[in-house]
Amino acid sequence: MAMTTGRSAARDTGVVVILGALLVLGLPLVADTNMLTLLVIYGMLALSLGLIWGFGGILCFGQAAFFGLGAYTFAIAGINIGESTLPLVLSVLVPAAVAALLGAFMFYGRLGDVYLAVITLVFSLILFRWLNTTAGPAYVIGNARLGGFNGIPGFPLLNVPGYPRWELWGDPLYYVAAVALLVVFLLVSWLLRSSFGRIAIGIRENEERVSLLGYDIRARKTVLFAIGAGIAGLAGALFAAWAEVVTPSLFSLQQSAEIIIWCIVGGLGTRFGPVLGAAVVTSVKITLGGQAMLDNMLVLGLILVLFVLFLPRGIAPELARLWAWAIGGNRKPVRRRAPRGGVADG
Repeated sequence: MAMTTGRSAARDTGVVVILGALLVLGLPLVADTNMLTLLVIYGMLALSLGLIWGFGGILCFGQAAFFGLGAYTFAIAGINIGESTLPLVLSVLVPAAVAALLGAFMFYGRLGDVYLAVITLVFSLILFRWLNTTAGPAYVIGNARLGGFNGIPGFPLLNVPGYPRWELWGDPLYYVAAVALLVVFLLVSWLLRSSFGRIAIGIRENEERVSLLGYDIRARKTVLFAIGAGIAGLAGALFAAWAEVVTPSLFSLQQSAEIIIWCIVGGLGTRFGPVLGAAVVTSVKITLGGQAMLDNMLVLGLILVLFVLFLPRGIAPELARLWAWAIGGNRKPVRRRAPRGGVADG
């Protein structure tokens, strides 16, 4: 059984790598790499929330806070260091450390799900409000001025390690971001197949039962929360390199809400669903951005309501169900009841 499971995991990993490589190489033939880079970055951000919410049962309304912390860390460290290698590492470590402290406070404090969601949302809004007030010359970290609502422009972009002048933008930045998403996806898949991931899913289903088995659910939730924050921080750093400016809008309520919508639309409790949801919703938003008849947030709210009412499992699980029905012959597709956090595969 263990050998069969190992072979199955290796086969699935190989399929993901091959399909991912084909998508990375093929998408630039049909779409602009500038937009593709944004979709890849948002896909990584959605995956960070999909990991902790869909598989850990931790509803975080403040995932945008870690996204923004990663972007600001990258910009501030880049200005002070002069290149991007160490800032990129710090953009993962700083949000992860902040999330570990915040998570320890929340989980060891035995806060309920509602209070946890409120605290993470308030944490994000506090950062948003504070950074908007940092326009004066007194708000400086080393050589970097925070800039208030104008943000921080003019920091070193992503560069080849050891060669600060070889900055990556355009097509090279897209390939770096796409490969980073593929690596993160594989690492998340490995984590979920490990004993840690299986226990995290067990905690999502029944905390009390897992606790009675002797596992420290608070410590495991804290670690999972920090891992999700680190992934969001990496996405934030890549976004900063793509946008070439960071502003407090990264911490806004709108940004936090959109991440949740991505996960619901794509399919909560799946690995690929949040990435797909981010791509679909962002593409719709960009398309609507060129007209003035409809408000973007109104459309996003309508999309959320429609999916909750008519497609609560999300896009990815339904596509998987239809695919299984197609290759299985003419049997009618069966709707299986999803676990509390969604389907635990895909």
